[in-house]
Amino acid sequence: MEDITHTPENDEIVNAAIPKVTGIGGIFFFSDNPEKTREWYGQNLGLEINEYGSTFESRNAKRPEEINYLQWSPFKTGSEYFAPSKKEFMVNYRVQNIEGLVEKLRANGVTIVDEIESFDYGEFVHIMDPEGNKLELWEPVDRVFTEMGGETTK
Repeated sequence: MEDITHTPENDEIVNAAIPKVTGIGGIFFFSDNPEKTREWYGQNLGLEINEYGSTFESRNAKRPEEINYLQWSPFKTGSEYFAPSKKEFMVNYRVQNIEGLVEKLRANGVTIVDEIESFDYGEFVHIMDPEGNKLELWEPVDRVFTEMGGETTK
């Protein structure tokens, strides 16, 4: 077996390959009137509002030059986007190595709702937890959001 020298760089490379959740990427919930809800949060709580809700930015503690994003979004009550979940919310988790994570989840008997989809800003897949909550897994490409610019809630 090859002996790997432990350096911060080597440890970061090895850690980046581990399929796991690395943070929260979004908070989605039902609203009877998403437009009014977005407006209320903007007016009363100071969120920078866009057509999807509000985008928050933060710095990656291990790589401070990297900006990460979290999306807050009200969805119309009953939106099929949450199906097959019957819950009124959905959490989007930031992940690394989404393909490896889906493999691990499938081997553990977790319900995978759909196939991994790729977009300019990352890859997504949906799973179900044991309580019937649909979860969205997102392996982000944060630089795309940074390049797009736009107002974020800071």
